[in-house]
Amino acid sequence: MKNVGNANQDQVFKDEIMKVSDFKFGTTVVNVFDDMVSRSVPFYGETQRMLAEIAADHVKEGSFVYDLGCSTGTTLIEVDKLMSSDIRFVGIDESREMLDKCDLKLKEAGFARPYDLIAGDLHQELPIQNASVVILCLTLQFVRPLYRERLLRNIYNGLNPGGVLLLVEKVLAESSVFNRDFIKYYYNYKRRNHYSEMEISQKREALENVLIPYKLSENTLLLKEAGFADCEVFFKWYNFSGMIAYKKL
Repeated sequence: MKNVGNANQDQVFKDEIMKVSDFKFGTTVVNVFDDMVSRSVPFYGETQRMLAEIAADHVKEGSFVYDLGCSTGTTLIEVDKLMSSDIRFVGIDESREMLDKCDLKLKEAGFARPYDLIAGDLHQELPIQNASVVILCLTLQFVRPLYRERLLRNIYNGLNPGGVLLLVEKVLAESSVFNRDFIKYYYNYKRRNHYSEMEISQKREALENVLIPYKLSENTLLLKEAGFADCEVFFKWYNFSGMIAYKKL
């Protein structure tokens, strides 16, 4: 699989770790992040293309586009290709190392539009305003469950009428029977992308208390409780999904 950007190869969990600590988006992960997601997230490139395509259809002149958990800026770069240069982009991420990498990539991509990169904790109130598009790509799953509804309400309140939230998440199957199968297929996918059994096992352990996926039905309920009346799935691959939620005019 082709890597995204000019990242180093992900070998974070290649060697045996005596005591695996919780996964963190620090310098070690940032340096290999683009390779990590391209090899760990099925159809990652296509999902990015879809996010850009949908965002371009819903953006409004004079409004802002937000990417919450913007990481290294891959989504912003894809969205940039399909929007007029007067639309302001706002990337928010808790990791300052990610924001530094994001800023570098945006400059290397020749960004001509105005943009802001903000260090922000998604567990706190965020300064979202005048938004026509908000993107949560593989981000909500890292927000502690207790704070997810509040974050989604924060997004809903910051969206202009007619605005959309684009949500991509790792999810649980509705049935535990299918969930076991989907996880098996997912690990087979990682093996095909040259991750060893040790890497798969150690990363799973590191993410156990950090990445907490919900069922698709649970995410739908969260969106509706936050105020979104219309929600639809635009992408699904075993235990990964993409959803669009619409704020009525």
